[in-house]
Amino acid sequence: MLVLRGAAALLFGIVALIWPGMTVLALALLFGVYALVDGVALLASAVRKEGGTGHRSAHAVGGVLGIAVGVIAIAWPGVTALALISLVGAWAVITGITEIWAAVHFRRELHHEWLLFLAGAASVIAGVLIWARPDAGAITVAQVIGLYALISAALVLATAWRLHGTATTARPARHARHA
Repeated sequence: MLVLRGAAALLFGIVALIWPGMTVLALALLFGVYALVDGVALLASAVRKEGGTGHRSAHAVGGVLGIAVGVIAIAWPGVTALALISLVGAWAVITGITEIWAAVHFRRELHHEWLLFLAGAASVIAGVLIWARPDAGAITVAQVIGLYALISAALVLATAWRLHGTATTARPARHARHA
């Protein structure tokens, strides 16, 4: 799921940086798809997690929020630029706070929780920057969102890579016990 989230963020970030002058309608649709994929991935992670209730709940809240924001952005792509900017800013701040909370709360259970903390911090900073200058224009906002998505993608993919490395080193030990 982390790889899916990272890939969606990477794709969204590249497109937002390559075509920053795209219309608000296209940006709203693209963002909606990204938030929807991210929300579905988080919700699926909450359902599949074997961890504690708090961890699953955090993923479920983030997933439902992402799905709701994605559906709203896709259903009403003609919203004004200011409304879209506020929506994206709120989503980034709330998602970031959730990721920071998870990194702090589960620091003893997670390896490399600092990556999740950094992804959350990047999300909060991007959201605040978006809120601070809603008048900066769609091109600037697209660039900030694109940069945030690329940073988030790198951190989420790094976390996935670290977790994969942990899982592959743990597998031989399990097989050795059963032999």
